Amino acid sequence: MNILVTGGAGFIGSHLIRRIVDEPEVDCVVNLDALTYAGNLQNLEGIHDRHPRYAFEHADLRDAERVHQIVAAHDITHVLHLAAESHVDRSIQSSAIFMQTNVLGTLHLLDACRAYWRLGGDNRFIQVSTDEVYGSLNPDDPPFTEETPLLPNSPYSASKAAADCLVRSYVKTYDFPAIIARCCNNFGPGQHAEKLIPTVLRCLKTRQPIPVYGDGRQIREWIHVSDHVDMLWRALLGGKLGEVYNLGSGVELSNLQLIEHLCDLWDQQTGLEVRSSRQLVTHVQDRPGHDRRYSIDASKFEQAMGSPQGSCDPDDGLAALVASFLR
Repeated sequence: MNILVTGGAGFIGSHLIRRIVDEPEVDCVVNLDALTYAGNLQNLEGIHDRHPRYAFEHADLRDAERVHQIVAAHDITHVLHLAAESHVDRSIQSSAIFMQTNVLGTLHLLDACRAYWRLGGDNRFIQVSTDEVYGSLNPDDPPFTEETPLLPNSPYSASKAAADCLVRSYVKTYDFPAIIARCCNNFGPGQHAEKLIPTVLRCLKTRQPIPVYGDGRQIREWIHVSDHVDMLWRALLGGKLGEVYNLGSGVELSNLQLIEHLCDLWDQQTGLEVRSSRQLVTHVQDRPGHDRRYSIDASKFEQAMGSPQGSCDPDDGLAALVASFLR
């Protein structure tokens, strides 16, 4: 397997490369990354500079010719497509780059693979998507399933939904060997500073106000990044072509619950007075179109491919993250 990982210098992509690069089925892992603000090759320290199965291509998916060259030059047989603009707040401020990278970039990658792969071969393409494409749930609604209609509510989620629809159209029109994987919120070491959990930890360390959008009762499902990338590897090996799989943990927390839990973990590990850090919580104006709840039904994936190996309990993962931030 010659695997192309797009966005491999990012948070999830770098964890994915670390997860798969030593697997016996893998001959080479090619990391295609534009190294924008969210990509950092230090995330791959110990692999980027010396691993014999690893190669790096500094490229932008918006450059169709370059994408075609990379797929051909490395004889790519499998793709894990993670590269994307992914921050909702940034998409609200300026949506054009989200459409260019997430939609047009996906189109270029699909076309490059379709041009190079022969129909009926052993190739596989995993489109790594998000639960945000489904829209928002009410508190008592059942979780999203793979049959839930796509109702994105932000420019970011709209761009990911459009990319998913492109992939589906290639499956139906060209019998393209693709799978769509939609995951809940990830957390873990190396996450970009603009995301919620790193923002909270940075505020705790500097004793600055912790911003909470609106009432803080927006509910998200959280999974440790190590579990997500293990699920992606399983999907690449054993997922059924043409299918959509939801990837989740079943652990739902409101933003306020998560933030207060991080505050309490911080106080426990630093010896501060119990619940003292909660005083830093500061409610700010809610962002436009803020979805109230995401929840994933991952039973389809789990019945087909099982639970992640070495599954990380979210509470343990959060405690370890706080400890690492204090070091």
